[in-house]
Amino acid sequence: MSRKLFGTDGIRGIANEQPMTTEIAMKIGQAVAYLFKSQNDKNKPHKILIGKDTRLSGYMFETALSAGLCSMGAQVLLVGPMPTPAIAFLTSSMRADAGVVISASHNPFEYNGIKIFSADGFKLPDEVEEKIEKLALKEISNINLPTHDKVGKAFRIDDAPGRYIVFLKNTFPQALTLDGIKIVLDCANGAAYKVAPLVFEELGANVITYGTKPNGININDGCGALHPELIQKAVREHGADIGIALDGDADRVIVVDENGYVVDGDHIMAICAKNMIEQQKLNRNTLVATVMSNMGLEIVMKELGGQLLRTKVGDRYVVEKMRQEGYNFGGEQSGHLIFLDYITTGDGILAALQLLKVMVKTGKPLSELSKIMESFPQVLHNVKVREKIPIEDIPNLKETKEKFEKELKGRGRILIRASGTEPVIRIMVEGENLDKITQIAQDIGEVIEKYCGI
Repeated sequence: MSRKLFGTDGIRGIANEQPMTTEIAMKIGQAVAYLFKSQNDKNKPHKILIGKDTRLSGYMFETALSAGLCSMGAQVLLVGPMPTPAIAFLTSSMRADAGVVISASHNPFEYNGIKIFSADGFKLPDEVEEKIEKLALKEISNINLPTHDKVGKAFRIDDAPGRYIVFLKNTFPQALTLDGIKIVLDCANGAAYKVAPLVFEELGANVITYGTKPNGININDGCGALHPELIQKAVREHGADIGIALDGDADRVIVVDENGYVVDGDHIMAICAKNMIEQQKLNRNTLVATVMSNMGLEIVMKELGGQLLRTKVGDRYVVEKMRQEGYNFGGEQSGHLIFLDYITTGDGILAALQLLKVMVKTGKPLSELSKIMESFPQVLHNVKVREKIPIEDIPNLKETKEKFEKELKGRGRILIRASGTEPVIRIMVEGENLDKITQIAQDIGEVIEKYCGI
């Protein structure tokens, strides 16, 4: 079916505009409760866990989802502001039937979104999302709602942050500490503002915090993983060993070395993959990443005696590939890093801990570790369009792309894709000459703008 609600990572949009309305949220709650109850033992109480980030609109969506779930007889477990990976972990550890996250991740505060995890903590496959969408938009209105004592309840789980903190600390080797490590930590005024500082502090680090005073509208505002310049400056000022920047829902991380230089997800994957190969802990010496990852990462993996497998953009597709073929580490250049031996989805705090483990074990500064990989120049160019449109329908785009690919002579890549969350077409060009690939990206962008640009 043609999807009207779900994109590449759940449902997302501006709060109080379609599809992110309280009416839709309530129907999604009903659909989730109905679907997961019908799949499980209908005689036992079914539990759905809800977490959120710090957006102003989170209150209304939490209430709307909870109302929909309770109206279908579900027990609702409310954990408040918590990272997306925390919801995945808690859904599984608390034996809930599903987990729902209210977050728009890295987007500005006026946006919000809904992501759903199944009982095992994994994001839902496309076919299950389609069932929920069909129920919410069409079929739920024809289903009889429970009454009397069959209506559900909502409960606050006050110790949820502590459970997640203990889990994260247990992913760091017991024999190691972060004593003597100075960390600049930016929580983006988002979901990790409480738990992240405590994790690093309790492991012994000296933590200097930014972005830990959310007010509902300052999430991702000039801070977090999308704005590493904040921690770049702070690392230099404080003489820190590392800067760690999370995004609004803390499922991804960007780090900065002791000199204030950004170390992106590709470099973190290279560092951690090398360590895992040396420890014989990287399944089949294979790393899973997306088409956006730099060619330099492929070269590193070959040099290490391993390989890089690529998927389409989206951490959920990385996870699907890992599960299908038995791999245990993968991620995205943007900082979604999945350590499947520990957790089912991208986790920015956990990823930072794995990187810190390598720093502590080797005694090497991050600047030295990051030299493992040399990136090819890469240009990203976004074109805003009037509406979402299939790439193949844009005249002359295919021919233009093929022409430039010939010019790159196998020493570069061109990727054109429609955003799954915004009316934007994204162009990525990679190659050896920055000026050349910049011009290529602009020329391709002009072809798109002529046909459907704003």
